[in-house]
Amino acid sequence: MLPRAIFKQSPEDFVVDEIDAYPAVDDGPHVLVRIRKRSLNTEQAVARIAEALGQHRRDCGYAGMKDRDAVTTQRISVPNVDPERVRALRWDDLEILEVARHRNKLKPGHLRGNRFRIRLREVSDVDAVIAGLDRIRAEGFPNAFGPQRFGRDGDNAERALAFVRGEVRPPRDARERRLLFSALQSRWFNAVLAGRVADGTWNTALFGDLLKKSDSGGLFLCEDPDTDRARAARGEVSPTGPMFGAEMTMPGGDVRERELAVLAADGLDVEALARHRALGEGTRRPLRVLTEDLVYERTDDGLVVALTLGKGVYATTALSNVVSLEQPRQPPTTTVPLATGESRGHLVESPPEEDPERSRDD
Repeated sequence: MLPRAIFKQSPEDFVVDEIDAYPAVDDGPHVLVRIRKRSLNTEQAVARIAEALGQHRRDCGYAGMKDRDAVTTQRISVPNVDPERVRALRWDDLEILEVARHRNKLKPGHLRGNRFRIRLREVSDVDAVIAGLDRIRAEGFPNAFGPQRFGRDGDNAERALAFVRGEVRPPRDARERRLLFSALQSRWFNAVLAGRVADGTWNTALFGDLLKKSDSGGLFLCEDPDTDRARAARGEVSPTGPMFGAEMTMPGGDVRERELAVLAADGLDVEALARHRALGEGTRRPLRVLTEDLVYERTDDGLVVALTLGKGVYATTALSNVVSLEQPRQPPTTTVPLATGESRGHLVESPPEEDPERSRDD
């Protein structure tokens, strides 16, 4: 049984800083705005800024969704606005840090990753947690999607499966369709990963694997497992799993059959996905995450853990491998409507996986 810890007792216990994919160029019709927010999700923050500037919410952009119960720093983009108007905005829970012109709107995936600083309180066995952190720093951890990927009611994947099978009509809103489908992709990925964890192959190379290079991010087919297992042990490459879509590169050999079996269990095949091309082209996601910069320090009642993770990787997934995270009970909050004006409180608050992790073979 894992040790237990309280986290997110206050927003300051979960601090996230977004790492930019590129700098602003100080020219163009858009304005990149770095914000720091407290106890707000990204959608709430963007909507508030858009309203204050008289902009349509849909014209504003962001690179990644950030937690509500946290203090987070990230960039958003606003079109056709005087930067000085943005700098003049003031709220207690939303701070404008930087403003610069740029040529394009920020889109999901336009980030390198996130830096986390997380306080764990009332840790039941600090030494056991430290041993676990040392282990994942040396070996990495399984790159599973956490429950936040599947919506507040946990049913986003099932809702997507119903319309992919043709059992119900898909939602009219394109953003909602993609959010739901991304949850279904994530469920399939987690199923493949669970099988690889069960047989101990989540962090090594099998014949037919599509391996991802740690330095360049390129993919290649494993045809020499002995050589590639040594490379995986050194952290140079990691096996990948499917984010299924119409154009996703398939692995070979038994790895391919194992992945297709996950689709078959839901009554689908790759031809069925081709009929839903608009929902996502598909990509590959590493089964393993390496965390070489993970550090920690003891506190009076627990630990503070700091680490940097790439886009699409969850800090709570890393920690859940070594400690059972318990969040204090909180009063219910008012659901923030989507940009369509429809209240969908159960929708997952994360962008589709297509843009954040699209890979190219090299």
